[in-house]
Amino acid sequence: MTPLSASAEALDHVGIAGIDLAALAAQWEALGFCLTPLARHSGKRTPDGPVVPFGTGNRCIMLREGYLELIAIVDPGAFSNTLDRFLARYAGIHILALSIADEEANLARLRRAGIDIPGVAYLERPVDDADPTGPKARFARLPLPDPAEGRIQLIRHLTPEAIWQERFMIHPNHAVALAEIVLAVEHPAETAARFSLLAGRPVVPDPEGGFQLDLPRGKVRILPPEAVPQVFPAIAIPCLPFIAGITVRTDDATHAASILLTNRGVPHRNVPNGLLVDPTATGGVALLLT
Repeated sequence: MTPLSASAEALDHVGIAGIDLAALAAQWEALGFCLTPLARHSGKRTPDGPVVPFGTGNRCIMLREGYLELIAIVDPGAFSNTLDRFLARYAGIHILALSIADEEANLARLRRAGIDIPGVAYLERPVDDADPTGPKARFARLPLPDPAEGRIQLIRHLTPEAIWQERFMIHPNHAVALAEIVLAVEHPAETAARFSLLAGRPVVPDPEGGFQLDLPRGKVRILPPEAVPQVFPAIAIPCLPFIAGITVRTDDATHAASILLTNRGVPHRNVPNGLLVDPTATGGVALLLT
């Protein structure tokens, strides 16, 4: 049995990649989300190397549980951390991070399972590029080999107080939690087995077909493509595998979001579980507010 310290414990964040970070941020602000300031990534290219600036930057949507990262290349001359390769497939979600409490215990577990991981990678970025002397967000990450689905990460926040600030977590649409993420894959059983190994937790059947990875906080749903429209009606699947969309929970039964989206003319529809925002308004992401 896997010790709890050596398994994933929550949906930490998803990374939504776009060509133009300013345009992507404007779309999500129009949905009623509060965004953090622009921040440039940096990190070690090798476990023993120096911390250097990367070519990517982000703005984040901090929720009470988990968060969304809007990410793009802001310096084409610097290391893109393969974001350009992801964007060549489609704009939308390409990063899925699960939170862990102990990076060394998870590293040992995965190495015992035969997964080649060079070591713990440490990343950092300022909370606000305009305030270089201000707080920095620091992370310990296990650099798993990228599977076909995108970048799957196990991550521990070393400075959670730097980004989970109260001023960033008050959203006009009353969003409070990243509840689930949905993947469309050709062979759900194979993908689910791999995710179970990476997370150190079992998977269970999904009611729509495929499988679920149930975490103490949040859920990963791994579905065949024909089942995805049951969750996100009329969504287009550009390729397989495809990280189709997310469910974000609100604390007011989507009342504020319904008024806001209607008043701003954001394309959305009522579905049995809440409000489904059209991917044209989110940079390619099916967004269910529930």
